Amino acid sequence: TFCIRASGSCFKLTSIYGPTDSSCKDAFFAELLSHKPPTDVAWLVAGDFNQIYRARDKNKRNINTSRINRFRSTLHSCELKEIHLQNRRFTWSNERANPTLCKLDSFFCIAEWDTTHNNHLLHALSSSLSDHCPLLLADDKGPRRPRTFRFENFWVSLPGFHEVVLDAWAERVSHSEPYQVLHHKLKKTALRLAQWSKRIFS
Repeated sequence: TFCIRASGSCFKLTSIYGPTDSSCKDAFFAELLSHKPPTDVAWLVAGDFNQIYRARDKNKRNINTSRINRFRSTLHSCELKEIHLQNRRFTWSNERANPTLCKLDSFFCIAEWDTTHNNHLLHALSSSLSDHCPLLLADDKGPRRPRTFRFENFWVSLPGFHEVVLDAWAERVSHSEPYQVLHHKLKKTALRLAQWSKRIFS
């Protein structure tokens, strides 16, 4: 149980690492349900579930519909709803030439938690060191860092990546000093890649 000093509110936090072995999935669903607290307790559940509950949370059609339905039924029985991820559609990639992309990492909460902590935002952070991207749940009134460019390793294997880079690098720069030229070309390339990524994954 966690308590926030400023508000005096408390809630139960359950941290998740779901099994990758399909034979263990149903036991995992049952264990999650067993952690459901009494109705007057705010509950937040977060982590790597290694499981999707909607077909649209995977970019390919080879899905196990029956298991998806069982997981969704478990979430319903737990009275959990997903907290919307603001800036990312998928949170995991196998980083292959034709990548499989899934939303395996999530935050879920019950109505009691959502009502008490209704000023939250969930953001994805850089995933340059992992095939998963970390998630940050923060107060929407808190300080904001300037938006930074995040390069994703799996981009290089996606159709259109090289064309975006070549086109951005070929754009004219109104500078003659070599370091200024390089700086502006890198900045322009980052901007074009961010726009391209948003079109694909938003």
